[in-house]
Amino acid sequence: MIKYFKVLINIFNILIKYINIYIDIFNILYYICIKEKGRECMKKVISRCPVCNSELAVTRLKCDSCETVIENSFRLSKFDYLSDEDLYFAETFIRCRGNIKEVEKELGISYPTVRAKLDSVIKKLGYETETNEESAKKEEVLRALENGEITAEQAIEQLK
Repeated sequence: MIKYFKVLINIFNILIKYINIYIDIFNILYYICIKEKGRECMKKVISRCPVCNSELAVTRLKCDSCETVIENSFRLSKFDYLSDEDLYFAETFIRCRGNIKEVEKELGISYPTVRAKLDSVIKKLGYETETNEESAKKEEVLRALENGEITAEQAIEQLK
């Protein structure tokens, strides 16, 4: 019986070593992904209440250097409402100066995925995406053509 306990203790010790190795790997990956990408270690401000999902108000700011504290109601930017993934995509898009091919290479995703993510971020920031505007324009031109307000040639010209 004691032999079995010794074997179990040895197995347990081996498992602990593997867990520690995985923790070290996780810490290294965290350092590479977060620190080297220019991200700060501080936590991101949450913008929504975890209980009721209403918008939160920032009411206190503190300087880490001189300990000055400012209390008031402060407004969050539109970017504070983006998820970490969307914010990282937006930062990458800006860093690549809007070059979709560069964003593809940087993130290892396809052109349609870049476009879809870009449209999603644009929408989350409160703007209409280009595709919505284009489809609205097409519908307007087709309605005008259907109502006889414009000719087929004019419709073709407007859709170019």
